[in-house]
Amino acid sequence: MSNRHGTPIWYELMSKDPQAARRFYDAVVGWRIDESPPPEFAMDYRMINAADGPVGGVFKLTDDMCEQGARPCWMMYIGVTDVDACVAAIALAGGRVDMAAFDIPNVGRIAMVSDPQGAPFYVMRGSSDETSTACDPGRAGHGAWHELHAADGAKALDFYIGQFGWGKSGAMDMGPAGVYQLIAIDGRDLGGIMTDKDFPRPAWLIYFRVDGIERAAARIVEAGGQVVHGPMEVPGGGWIVNGIDPEGAMFALTGTR
Repeated sequence: MSNRHGTPIWYELMSKDPQAARRFYDAVVGWRIDESPPPEFAMDYRMINAADGPVGGVFKLTDDMCEQGARPCWMMYIGVTDVDACVAAIALAGGRVDMAAFDIPNVGRIAMVSDPQGAPFYVMRGSSDETSTACDPGRAGHGAWHELHAADGAKALDFYIGQFGWGKSGAMDMGPAGVYQLIAIDGRDLGGIMTDKDFPRPAWLIYFRVDGIERAAARIVEAGGQVVHGPMEVPGGGWIVNGIDPEGAMFALTGTR
C-alpha cells in the first residue's frame, strides 16, 4: 500500500439487505454495486464501484451479528503502515479493539477499533503497492469528506493527531455548537472534527461526491431514504446534504448546486 499513513483508503456499508442497499445507493450516488458476491468469497461482500473504479464494499450483517448488537452503518478504513503496532497504540491511548487484527489473503491485514469515545473505524495495511483512490474529493462517487461527531471534539482531535499524524487546518466557530476543526494530511483537507452531543453516538459521517446536490437530495427521498439536513451551502462554495438510508445508516453527500 503506497498511501500515506492515516489516509482513508476504503469505505464499507454494513447492511442487513445488500440487494436493497444496492438499489438505493446505485440510484442515489450513481454507483454500480455488484449484484452478488464473488463465488470465491466466504462471506457476502459486494464491491461498490464508481464510474472510474472501486471505492468500497457492502458487507451483509448476519443474524448472529445483529443479535450481538451490530446495526447498519457506514465504516471508514484508515490506511496504516503497521496494523498490529497501530492497534496496540490505539488501545494504549484509551481506544477499544473491536476485532483483532487478521489477514485477508491477497487483500491485506485489517482490524476494527473504536476511539476512546466509541467511534468505530478500521485500520488496514493493503497487500498491494497500488495506491487506493477510494478517497478522492474531486471525483464523483468517491469519498470526499470525513466528519467526526464526537462527545468531546478537542479530546478526539488530540487522539487522531497522535495516532495518524493528521494536521490542523482551518477552524470554524459554530456558536453554541463550538468549534468545527478542519483536519488535513500533507496540506490536503480531509474532513472535520466537532463536538456534537445531539448525535445518536460518536461516529464518523462519510460524505461522497455527487454531481448536482439538489437532484441527489431528491433521489434520496424517491429511493425510500430520508433527508435530515440540507441541501445547504458550506464555506468554500460547496453544498451538502445529510441523509439516512432505508435501513437507518447515516451518510452524506457533497457537490455543486
